[in-house]
Amino acid sequence: MFERTSIKTPPPVKQGNAGAGVHSQLVSGPAFAAAIILAGAGAAAAAALRSAWPLALLLPLALYLLFSLKVAKQWEKVAVLRLGCYRGLKGPGLFFIVPVVDTLSDFVDQRIRVTDVQAESTLTRDAVPVYVDAIVFWLVWNAEKAVLEVEDFYDAITMSAQTALRESIGRHMLTEMLTDRDALGHELQRILDEKTNPWGITVQSVEIRDVQLPQGLEDAMSRQAQAERERQARIILGTAETEIAEKFALASEQYAGNPTALHLRAMNMLYEAIKERGAMVIVPSSVVETMGLGGMMGVAAMAEKK
Repeated sequence: MFERTSIKTPPPVKQGNAGAGVHSQLVSGPAFAAAIILAGAGAAAAAALRSAWPLALLLPLALYLLFSLKVAKQWEKVAVLRLGCYRGLKGPGLFFIVPVVDTLSDFVDQRIRVTDVQAESTLTRDAVPVYVDAIVFWLVWNAEKAVLEVEDFYDAITMSAQTALRESIGRHMLTEMLTDRDALGHELQRILDEKTNPWGITVQSVEIRDVQLPQGLEDAMSRQAQAERERQARIILGTAETEIAEKFALASEQYAGNPTALHLRAMNMLYEAIKERGAMVIVPSSVVETMGLGGMMGVAAMAEKK
């Protein structure tokens, strides 16, 4: 059974296309202000002249400006449709339309945007269920194509990215996904960019944020890694023992034909053992006689008395 150990925050609820970076605009702020000013000026002029014609003249103009004056932000574009036919893009800044005759599409945000894509419990090439969380960086480089070619390009990007992520997971082994996330991200970026370029959208990059495994598989991989480290430690220890044995064999060949060198080595080892204060070394008398160490032992005893 696939288990997730982290707590995942639910995605925010989309209301219309607000979360997609597009919005519609019925009345703009400058148009509302201009309409209020004209209506107020007409009312003031009518009261001063005691005639209704200034108000009758300025009120229709105020209503016209209210619905014809539009504003697009620096990063926005909007398509103008006249009687249902595409007339061109407007923005950024202030522009006019003909009310009733002209209609506007949603305002398209052309900044870089980030979309969270998740593939839950998807099987890899070696049949391992994984949970992959990725983020897609994309932008609308041609608002005309994005508006005219795709009904809802935000949903199209999200669904395409999720499908491509699942397909890419199915083509890769688990070890490839864990060790080479950049390659997986570049592959997804290439697949998505080829699909979305005809829509006027480019995918700049895809980053794999998290790859989660079933808890049982994580434990098994941990035990495998520990066993591998123990095996390597044993191999290194065995190699060291072999090298030491080879060195001892070479030393024995040198000492075999040179008893004096062997005695000097034994004397050096004995000296190293007794040179520390408080050290006691017990040497069999036969060894002392064989090596001729009687004089040396006497000198060492005198040094201990001092």
